[in-house]
Amino acid sequence: MSHAHGANQAVELVRKALRCWPWLAAITTGLLCTGCCAPFDFWWLGWIALTPLLAAVWFSGQNSKRRWLRDLVLGYVAGATFFWTVFSWLTTVTTSGWILVGAYMGVYFALWTWFCGRLRPAMRAPIAPARAATRWSADAGNSPEARSPWLRSTNNLGLAFLLASVWVTQESLRGIVFSGWGWNTLGTTLHAQWPLIQIADITGVPGLSFLVAFANVIAITTARRFVLESQTGVTRPHYDFTFTLLLIVAAASYGIRAVRIPAEGESIRVAAVQSNIPREQKFSREFAQRIFDQFTRLSEYALHAQDRPDLLIWPESSMPGPVLQDEDSYRFVMDFSAAAKTDLLLGAIDQDGARVYNAALLVSEAGKRVQLYRKIHLVPFGEYIPGRHTIPFLAQVVGDQVPDDFAVGTEFTLFHLTNDKVQVAPLICFEDTIGDLTRQFVRGGANLLVNVTNDGWFLRSAGSKQHLANAVFRCVETRRPMVRAANTGVTCFVNEWGRLTQVLLDDAGNQFTEGVLSGVIRVPTGGKLTFYVRHGEIFAHACAAITAIMFVVIVVKTVRRRPLAPNRASTNA
Repeated sequence: MSHAHGANQAVELVRKALRCWPWLAAITTGLLCTGCCAPFDFWWLGWIALTPLLAAVWFSGQNSKRRWLRDLVLGYVAGATFFWTVFSWLTTVTTSGWILVGAYMGVYFALWTWFCGRLRPAMRAPIAPARAATRWSADAGNSPEARSPWLRSTNNLGLAFLLASVWVTQESLRGIVFSGWGWNTLGTTLHAQWPLIQIADITGVPGLSFLVAFANVIAITTARRFVLESQTGVTRPHYDFTFTLLLIVAAASYGIRAVRIPAEGESIRVAAVQSNIPREQKFSREFAQRIFDQFTRLSEYALHAQDRPDLLIWPESSMPGPVLQDEDSYRFVMDFSAAAKTDLLLGAIDQDGARVYNAALLVSEAGKRVQLYRKIHLVPFGEYIPGRHTIPFLAQVVGDQVPDDFAVGTEFTLFHLTNDKVQVAPLICFEDTIGDLTRQFVRGGANLLVNVTNDGWFLRSAGSKQHLANAVFRCVETRRPMVRAANTGVTCFVNEWGRLTQVLLDDAGNQFTEGVLSGVIRVPTGGKLTFYVRHGEIFAHACAAITAIMFVVIVVKTVRRRPLAPNRASTNA
């Protein structure tokens, strides 16, 4: 009896596991997507990350009364799992904000799985081998391909194309809504694979996300196709799988060719200071003199070198007060510039009456010339609270971390160095993760990207590495090099192909340190603009148009399939 009871319990556990597998698959997709990103960077997981979720949507829930709702929830579980794990470093600032971000962003995965469910191929059984032999020659309409869409390469390619388009659209939406936070897309997981990412100079990152999502769909349709072919005993050429491999090879071939084409340019020497000032000291008057001394000491290493820099860079909000309004900060910066006799670019707070801006300054000619850029793209819940005055509880999510909103800048201001051949795009904080913003500077003539940031808000977390992974694509899209100066995090140089050429590390290989990174940057002077710079997110817009058309078609078909309500008069009769 005891053995029988134990066997029954085991069977019941297996049944429960089988009922739970779709939800476990959704969670697995979320975790696989996290594994693609920093600090793990298992980029190859991206090629299969979506397959568990697709399997859950397509191969379960056949008896569900509201399958579309089940599809939505599966996607939401996958999305919430991904965003809660990949953005876990937000807890260093606000735990409630971290919860809210994951809960909100899970909606975008749900949007995608709704489309996956609506485009679900019919689950038709293949023809038995014995019958297939006669039917294939006699009646093409009854072939296995006709009976099961999974066995048709054209069907699978069309499905992959449509679902990859929707994937790009949902990634684009989360990069726009509430001013957007489009980090850690499928495309950015390839940031270190330089041959593949070069197509971003045409399509931007959405093209890479499309490629990876496309491959995920083909991976699961191929697996399903093998199962069906094993049941019939007959196989057909997998043109869909072959085409996908050729697509990946073509992207890599384009990249290898692109990096072999030299660009006309001029070399300048740059020094970036990483001050590593604790976040609680940044704006404290008590530590003002200590901050001044820190920047003086670190900068002197570069200024006293045999080859003085043409450009010295200090990170975001480097001074304890608004530089142009605070007397102590103003005097220090101007005196330093006069003594340094080099161009000084620094992140600063700027104030105009009641409005406060996150800004950058270029101080040159011994302080006689000052150029000012006010940040255009603010970080939601970091620099402003969306709906602060209409939805009061949102301000409570981040507590005193964002007591007031920064004002928004309106001009894509270029900084002109003393070397008149170099024009700088001064990107502040997360602005270097936004392709469409960066390209506006390059269209205006920028040939060097400079990012000043303060990832120290997130302590020694993966936030700074994820920031860099998203930023390197700006170099590929625009074919412009980038210098990044962080208060702490990743201070580095990136070339026009998105490859890190120099990184500031301590003796133990740690990026969270103080120091100065000096080197030579080759700045292109030809003025050539990439397709992406000239046309922007045209690829993403095309995907959005395809998604919109598809949505309308689905809605119309759904309405037409609904049975009409019986006429009241005829019912009474």
